[in-house]
Order: sequence, then structure tokens, then C-alpha cells
Amino acid sequence: MLTKKEQRLRRARQTRIRIANQGVARLTVNRTNLHIYASVISGDGSKVLATASTAEAEVRQTLGGSGKGGNIAAAQVIGKRVAEKAKAVGVEKVAFDRAGFAYHGRVKALADSAREAGLQF
Repeated sequence: MLTKKEQRLRRARQTRIRIANQGVARLTVNRTNLHIYASVISGDGSKVLATASTAEAEVRQTLGGSGKGGNIAAAQVIGKRVAEKAKAVGVEKVAFDRAGFAYHGRVKALADSAREAGLQF
């Protein structure tokens, strides 16, 4: 019997293999109950080019004193922020790696927000 985390990682494995064959940078997402994290990783997987998360002090202030990072509004902020950082280092096209999470709710909100901010995937 696989644990919930093992099931998610099993789902993520095939996607990561497919993205590696494409050779493009990947926008990977991780979510917890309290926060959401996004990173743009180079095509060969060796370098993290840009990151954004609700755990950053700057972001927590914009979300309000409570620093609620576990909602759709926070995910939209992170999507926009990671897209801006990626474009600043010259990354326009990425492959979206949802890391085994369902493309729904916060993960979808982050992806849509990154697209609106100019990332192509």
C-alpha cells in the first residue's frame, strides 16, 4: 500500500520524464496546507532560475498580516511573481510540472496567473 505522498510522487515521475525529453525549462509547483511554492528549473535540471513562495516575507506582507498562503488569491500572486522573475532571467517558454498535484484550485490558479503574466506553456 502506497502512502498519499508516494502516490503523488509516482504520478509526478512520468510527467518529469516527458518534460526532460522536451529539454525546456520547467515551472514546478509544490503546495502545502499553509503555503505554495513555485520554481523555474533549467532544461537540464541543473539550476533553479527563479523561485517564488508565500513563505517569503515580502509576499506575506502583501497578503495581509496573517500571511494566508493557502488560498487561491495567494497562488495567483505567486504565479505572477514567478513569471516576472523568470522573464527577468530570459525564460519565456516553460513546461508546467504540477508535481502530481491535481490541476485544480490553487495549482490551476498559479498556472493561469503565470500565463497571464507572460509565461508560455
